[in-house]
Amino acid sequence: MSRLLGEILIDKGLIDAEQLNAALTEQEGKKGEFIGELLVEQGFLSVDELLPVLSEQLNIAHVKLKQAKIDPEIIKLVPAKIACHYKLIPLKKENDILYVAVSDPLDVETLDDLRLILKIEVKSVLAAESDILEAIRKYYGVGADTIETMEIEPSSSDNLETFKVSKEDLEGLAQDASIVRFVNQILMQALNDRATDIHIEPFEDQLRVRFRIDGVLYDASVPSNIKFFHSAIVSRIKVMANLDIAERRLPQDGRIVIRLADKDLDLRISVLPTPYGETVDIRILVPGMLFSLKDLGLLESDLKILESLIKKPHGIVFVTGPTGSGKTTTLYACLTKINDAQKKIITIEDPIEYQIKGVTQVQIQPKINLSFAQGLRSMLRHDPDIMMVGEVRDRETADITIRVALTGHLVFSTLHTNDAAGGVARLLDIGIEPYLVASSVECFIAQRLVRLICPKCKHEVKLEEDMLQQLQLRPEDVSGIKFYAGRGCEFCKFTGYRGRTGIYEFLLIDERIRELILQRVSADQMKKAAVSAGMHTLRQDGWEKIKMGLTTPAEVVRVTQQEQM
Repeated sequence: MSRLLGEILIDKGLIDAEQLNAALTEQEGKKGEFIGELLVEQGFLSVDELLPVLSEQLNIAHVKLKQAKIDPEIIKLVPAKIACHYKLIPLKKENDILYVAVSDPLDVETLDDLRLILKIEVKSVLAAESDILEAIRKYYGVGADTIETMEIEPSSSDNLETFKVSKEDLEGLAQDASIVRFVNQILMQALNDRATDIHIEPFEDQLRVRFRIDGVLYDASVPSNIKFFHSAIVSRIKVMANLDIAERRLPQDGRIVIRLADKDLDLRISVLPTPYGETVDIRILVPGMLFSLKDLGLLESDLKILESLIKKPHGIVFVTGPTGSGKTTTLYACLTKINDAQKKIITIEDPIEYQIKGVTQVQIQPKINLSFAQGLRSMLRHDPDIMMVGEVRDRETADITIRVALTGHLVFSTLHTNDAAGGVARLLDIGIEPYLVASSVECFIAQRLVRLICPKCKHEVKLEEDMLQQLQLRPEDVSGIKFYAGRGCEFCKFTGYRGRTGIYEFLLIDERIRELILQRVSADQMKKAAVSAGMHTLRQDGWEKIKMGLTTPAEVVRVTQQEQM
């Protein structure tokens, strides 16, 4: 090692003398801290710039693990617990020498340990520590080191024929330190990946774990032998959620409130029996993540409409869309906007997703007959100004909701329909008289969530011919418009997308629409009339977001497949 690292970096123009001195000053207070790491921490240098220089200085090869493809047979040469403990990943084997990627190639003790454990000659290759940890998760799976330390006892107990496992056995499995750690690792990985749901799904020959990220499901990398610990994993989750671990034939729902990685998490647990064991869905809610109206992704014209709607003294505003389209988030944003000390706001929900300070929130309890309808009746005796009903599912709830609106209250609620005009048809189908719908509802808002293009790897692309046809556009319609997509990078987990925004369709109930409701016209006819009067559809709103460079044509087509321009 003839030259110091700092000198080489300055000679190559990667840092200047002032930056080096700042890092050296910092190093004095952190004995043993590597100067290269300090330069990266202070933002003077990137890891990708540092590695080639270190490689040159130490005369050791370096590798970009994100671009490397490692043979699964090579991975098997190093146990997961060894890879995790020493923070290394095996790369290749040549001439009875195993090459491993490490972040500190000067750590000779680690290499000596490996030679003793693996009984093979080992040579190091330089790689970034973050890349090594990501590669361990990719090739070994989340929690592989934990699973590897546990005794594997293949069991056929996870089927409906043999659900008679003793409660004591299940309790023992749930409290096993390794299982506790493994479940925590899954939760931590989901949180790091920004997942909103974790699906643990048993099948005949595997246990699949999937994360829903930005509305799309992705397989989580987990060890293949995780299938042998299905009962233990489910039992642990049940214990955390205060569910009956001995009941494995009936669906169960529960809740877990935990603190993980300095974040308070509210986990909603749902367990369903299947022929191969219980499947679990964990919905991850982060308390305090409430949006303002401006954060919802509304166009300026739609924002003005919504702001005027929430100031009305009475009437109903319905938000429509399928499960997971952001309806509740929109309603919470509306309530947060109008929430003040002069108004009494009461909600009845299933479940209460987020707590809003100053708002009285009620959770329905079907087991004790506290339904939406029953809750609404009781809420009226609490002198409310504004009410929110989580969902109108039946005629009784719809009847009471409309009566509440007609007696001088502002009501917010949701419906499961494909578009705004479908909201009218839904109310008529469940038996509500047209004149009641026409006189009580102020607006139907349909919405979907589209993924945003990753800002780190966003680049201009050409619009494909088939996408042009799906959007029902002509070449002259897109003249001069720039289209973008994400290449895929570490920041977006190589999906090309990061985050989501809403697209909307506002059906305002004006005199013309009221007449059509009274005439019981079809949803299609009503939609055509509204569009001719100036309403923009979901796909048209998506088109505006495309032109703004926020999302891609493929994404808008994905979530608005049934829409017409």
